[in-house]
Amino acid sequence: MAKVAVIIDKDFEDSEYLQPAEALKNSGHEIVHVGLKEGEEVKGKKEQTPVRIDQSVKNATADDFDALLIPGGYSPDNLRAHREAVDFALQFMNAKKPVFSICHGAQLLITADALKGRTLTGYVSIAQDIKNAGAKYLDREVVIDENLITSRHPGDLPAFCKACVNKLR
Repeated sequence: MAKVAVIIDKDFEDSEYLQPAEALKNSGHEIVHVGLKEGEEVKGKKEQTPVRIDQSVKNATADDFDALLIPGGYSPDNLRAHREAVDFALQFMNAKKPVFSICHGAQLLITADALKGRTLTGYVSIAQDIKNAGAKYLDREVVIDENLITSRHPGDLPAFCKACVNKLR
């Protein structure tokens, strides 16, 4: 089964972490929380869901994982201020490994300059940012473009989780 990195920081959207992580675990995949500081506990923005960082992004490489999950909320915006987090996401895109991004997750990929020529979705407020990054924005519950699977918001979670699990089959 796959080893999935979840790149996460404080103020993530609770459901956009919990539901995909649960779906992946229930399908037999291993989840590893990657963040800014190993051992730190980060919390969700609404429900204060606690997540312990298993591995520092400084010590992580895409070679150690099979896929990347980027939950939304404020987490991607926090992470994109850190070059090592941006580079980590870029490694997955360059290696064409599966990348699962929901809501504001695309912000990390925008900063990584990894979206030129791609087709994706994300939260409506970042649609123009996605277009400015050289990508085509579609307002759909799930968009699959090769290794990249994206969704817009928590309402899309059932379809997003299904697409992520299917990609790792």
